[in-house]
Amino acid sequence: MIPFLAAALAAASILQDSVPPTPLRTIAVDEAFASAARLAVGDTVSISSRPGSDAGAGELVIVGAVYTRSADPSEVARGDYKVRFHLDQLQRISGYGDRVDRFAIATTDSADIARTLERVNRQAFGFRAYRSKDIAVETSRTFLVVSRFHRAIGVITIVASSVFLLCIMVLKVEERRRDIAALRLMGISRSSVVQSIVIEAGLVAVLGSVLGVLLGWATSLFVNSHYQALYQTPLEFSILTPPIVAFAVSLSLVLGITAGLAASWRLVRTPPLTLFGR
Repeated sequence: MIPFLAAALAAASILQDSVPPTPLRTIAVDEAFASAARLAVGDTVSISSRPGSDAGAGELVIVGAVYTRSADPSEVARGDYKVRFHLDQLQRISGYGDRVDRFAIATTDSADIARTLERVNRQAFGFRAYRSKDIAVETSRTFLVVSRFHRAIGVITIVASSVFLLCIMVLKVEERRRDIAALRLMGISRSSVVQSIVIEAGLVAVLGSVLGVLLGWATSLFVNSHYQALYQTPLEFSILTPPIVAFAVSLSLVLGITAGLAASWRLVRTPPLTLFGR
């Protein structure tokens, strides 16, 4: 019996050695966490629900993917690191079982969102469903305040630049009072003189708008590259859109033409000899 038992144990040992080991589960980490912890795809790490646990006390997993964060303004300043687990793996590690703190429901474009919210809220007491856009508004109030602050600064800047532009145009036209007087004495009509000054002011305004758009575009690139690298997010902090460009060019053209009209109309109504100082 002993030789038979030894043969059975040897066969069992060979069978156990031939069984492949259970493959390790995989996780996905975000770019910020991967950069801070110097992780790469294929690395083996130990995970545990208790911070500061020994490496042998946790579960060994493999980093299967490194994903890019979504452009969510509410997550920019939080500085959280994110790890994605399999659902059963997360339940086992966290010890939550079948409980969850939050979950998201994706709907189609034709779905009745209000009716869906009502049905979800009737299921149990203690939780409430919200639209994703409502949550985004609540968590982005800081950005809303900053946006209003920038809008106020923009209005003040436009008003101040309008006054400055009008003063510059008045001074430039005043320097050409003798030229305007000479044109009037040559028989050039008032409307022709006004039109020439307005056209010149419009061209200067358009040229200034182009330079301003190029400066704004370069500034937006610098701001985005700096803060995207700082917060490690694809969120765009400065956006230069076609409507903004069209508004800036139109406003500059209107202000330039208005300043040209105001500056030239005062001189053309003055007698030419008076412009010569006689």
